[in-house]
Amino acid sequence: LLIFSITRVHSFNLIKPSIVVIKYGGHAMENDELRLGFCEDIGELCRNNIIPVIVHGGGPQIEKMLKALSVESKFLQGLRVTDSKTIEIAQMVLCGSINKDIVGLISNQDGVKGAIGLCGLDSKLIKAKILNKKYINKETGQTETLDLGLVGEPYEINSQLIND
Repeated sequence: LLIFSITRVHSFNLIKPSIVVIKYGGHAMENDELRLGFCEDIGELCRNNIIPVIVHGGGPQIEKMLKALSVESKFLQGLRVTDSKTIEIAQMVLCGSINKDIVGLISNQDGVKGAIGLCGLDSKLIKAKILNKKYINKETGQTETLDLGLVGEPYEINSQLIND
């Protein structure tokens, strides 16, 4: 969970635009005050010639949708096990709901010339491979691999899509 407030950004204005990557956690999105403050901060960055790239989460929102659709969540070592049904729902929540809500709120901020929402699948923005998470089994002391299903680990970002 990353919560921040930009209070002194107005004290500088970059001549050359700079890209800043910001992680916006799903828990912060559930609080209206934090959500609106986040979007105001993004507007402030834009007014100061900073181009924010927001990477958002959505775990709590995915969990709510899974429950609403009666899809059971499974966790191993605190990590979600993702099967094909779960990934379909996660994509719907992350790309179709959360992403569009964030873009809409940010687009309404003064100083924001435009905002778009991209999904990791768009133009192969993010390439990932199946995550092989190792852990030590406390009972046996042996190193084992967690089978988290379709959970991925990024190995390449199409930064040209973002830079253009």
